Amino acid sequence: MNQNRSLLVIYTGGTIGMVQDSETGSLMPFNFENLYEYIPVLKNFNYTIDFFVFDSLIDSSNVNPEFWIKLAGVIETKYEDYDGFVVLHGTDTMSFSASMLSFMLENLNKPVIFTGSQLPLGVIRTDGRDNFINAVEIAAAYQNDTPIVPEVCIFFDNKLFRGNRTTKFNSENFKAFLSGNYPLLAEVGVKIKYHKEYIQKPNFKKLKVYKNIDRDVALLKLYPGISKQLVQAVLHTEGIKALVLETFGSGNAPTDVWFIEAIEQAIQNGIIVFVVTQCKGGSVEIGKYETSRDLGRIGVISGYDITTEAAITKIMFLLGNINSKENIRELLQTSLRGEITV
Repeated sequence: MNQNRSLLVIYTGGTIGMVQDSETGSLMPFNFENLYEYIPVLKNFNYTIDFFVFDSLIDSSNVNPEFWIKLAGVIETKYEDYDGFVVLHGTDTMSFSASMLSFMLENLNKPVIFTGSQLPLGVIRTDGRDNFINAVEIAAAYQNDTPIVPEVCIFFDNKLFRGNRTTKFNSENFKAFLSGNYPLLAEVGVKIKYHKEYIQKPNFKKLKVYKNIDRDVALLKLYPGISKQLVQAVLHTEGIKALVLETFGSGNAPTDVWFIEAIEQAIQNGIIVFVVTQCKGGSVEIGKYETSRDLGRIGVISGYDITTEAAITKIMFLLGNINSKENIRELLQTSLRGEITV
């Protein structure tokens, strides 16, 4: 067991930090000063655990770029003071936040473990207790004074995922998250089994935190019968700089002339079109089928096996920090934080 590690737990909001008021029966935010009363086993770790609670707790449905900048700023400010970080976050947008933080925190050499729960911490059958305990242990896990998991992760239901590879796929099951295109980083049973061959290695460079995020990105999910008017409306949104296009299967899209011409015109007008798949597993392969050849011809960018969550946050990050569109196009097809298999 790791001894004398110091951890910072950052509570941003979400289900895990709620308890039931004994008088009214309603849910209210948890007072983390009483954490050891709810989870006394934490004392056995012999870690120093400090807490940072956001002034204004938010439901994860209200997550936005300002929230990400604030969260990254907390980690930046406290980075040298702690061995690892646990971020308590609502599950609905946890994959978006974990993806964005992975891009914002360049040269991250300490664990940043997101976790949450489907049931509040104060509920008897809560999954939050185990999620929290295991996230703390993983954030403090060092070997030869080197962190075992020096990257942004999500821990949920006895599984450790690379954060930017995840999608929330179930709203009421404790198995809430899926990583369709990348193996688990660790599994928790009687012991924690780390799959070190899949975990990024520390580079021991100085942490660099990026705080520019450009939200001028649109998401268009294709479906049978999608109308020309809707496609045109999205592509003509004022200020749009990039489009994440959720296609069928391995990158397939309608071959209607109006559709291809609309996307081609958008690209000619300077809009970056980044193609991802609607499938929870698998990869975009432009040109594999006839229904994707036209997209390749007009200059869309393949997202390969990136998730929609990582695709959106990656473009927001790149648009905010890279001036050259040619460089952005190149970086979209480059693995920056293990988010894509090229």
